[in-house]
Amino acid sequence: MSELLIASLKRDDSLAMEQIFGIYWEKVFDAAFRKVCNEDVAQDITQEIFISLWENRKSLELTGNLSGYLHGAVKYKVINYFRSNAIKEGHQAEFAVLMNQQHVSTADEILILRDTSKEVENALQSLPERMRLIISMSRKQDKSIKEIAAELNISAQTVKNQITAAMKLLRENLSYVLFITFFIR
Repeated sequence: MSELLIASLKRDDSLAMEQIFGIYWEKVFDAAFRKVCNEDVAQDITQEIFISLWENRKSLELTGNLSGYLHGAVKYKVINYFRSNAIKEGHQAEFAVLMNQQHVSTADEILILRDTSKEVENALQSLPERMRLIISMSRKQDKSIKEIAAELNISAQTVKNQITAAMKLLRENLSYVLFITFFIR
C-alpha cells in the first residue's frame, strides 16, 4: 500500500499526502516525543517531517518502506534539534560570561561613578522644588507624562514644559557627557 501512496505522492496527489499524514502522524509524533520529551518540540519535528516529505516528493527515493523512512527522518530531526539546542546553549553561556566580564568594575570606575552621581544629585537639588519632583517622577520613577499629570493634577503640557525647562537647566549645570549619560533616553 505504501508503494501506491508514494507513487501517487510523486504525481502531486494531495489526497495521497493526506492519507500518509493520517496513517503515520501519530507514529511519527510518538517517536519524536519519546526522544525529546516535549510535546511542542515533538509536534514541530513531526510537522517538519511531513512538510519536508511534501516538498521533496518529486525526488523521493525510498529503498524500504515509508514507515522506515519516516522513522529515520525522526532520528535525523531529533539529532538536529539536540545539536542546535547545544549550540544555542553554548552561545548563551558564552554571552553570560561576556556580560559578567563587562560588569566587573574597577575601583577607579566605582569612584568615578560615585563622583558623577554626586554631581548629578547636586544639579538636581538646584532645580525648583516642583520641577525637581517632575524630573524625579519622569526619570527616576519612569512615569509617563500622562501619569505625572494625573498624579499632580496638572496638564500634560505643563509636565512637558517643566521637563523641557529642567533639561535646559541641567544641561547648563552638568557637562554634556553627564547629561547624556543620566537623562537622555
